[in-house]
Amino acid sequence: MIIKSITNPYNPECFELGNNSSVQDSNFNVTDVTVFLVHGCNGNGWNSMNNLLTKAFLEDNDVNVIVVDWSKLANKNYITAKLGVPDVGTALGQFINWLVTLGVSYDTVHLVGFSLGAHVVGNAGRETNSRVRRITGLDPGGPLWKNDKNRLMPSDAQYVEVIHTNTALYGYGDPCGDADFYPNGGYKMPDCILNYCSHRRSYEYMATTLENNRFLANECNNLQDVLENTCTGTLYPMGKSDLTKSRSGIFRVNT
Repeated sequence: MIIKSITNPYNPECFELGNNSSVQDSNFNVTDVTVFLVHGCNGNGWNSMNNLLTKAFLEDNDVNVIVVDWSKLANKNYITAKLGVPDVGTALGQFINWLVTLGVSYDTVHLVGFSLGAHVVGNAGRETNSRVRRITGLDPGGPLWKNDKNRLMPSDAQYVEVIHTNTALYGYGDPCGDADFYPNGGYKMPDCILNYCSHRRSYEYMATTLENNRFLANECNNLQDVLENTCTGTLYPMGKSDLTKSRSGIFRVNT
């Protein structure tokens, strides 16, 4: 796994599970918040999602950023990548449990996954007995996940937040976190023609929330209110890096 930190943002170091010195001899700080980034299907550790979010998290605060590269599996066909999600997630959870033996606290762990990566981090959280502080699912993969027990769920961490941006095709439509945000209704983003453009808006919006607090969302009574843009409930910020977030519900923000 690739580690970057505020003191070493441009020269990533690699960690090896079970090799304590790979952590102890690195710039990794066990007392800082540790953010894990997990890409989706056809992604890799150096893609735009990882580069954008790494930069945003490091500029937001003094944190460790660990990029999980599972591209050898994720770049096979979708079915193969999907079937590999539970094992990748379990391995990541075991890695987190190992870091805890070296001094990391579950309360300072934030797992961020895009597309299939959102289900990966769900499985990782489950492997820690749901002790990680926060999971952020960025437009979790939708196809073939409707009745899959390995999908992202609210019980996978102390707090699970989800940003839905392409329920029209690539993303999972139903609420699957403690707090589920549907920017612009979540179906298809207004400035996109292709569905994948809407899909990737999830991590672009997440990065923006780390830079400012523009995306304040209204709570909604149900998904029908989301679609009809009739949500008038109390405002709540979407995204951000706050590990103390605790409010649950369904929310819509118009970007």
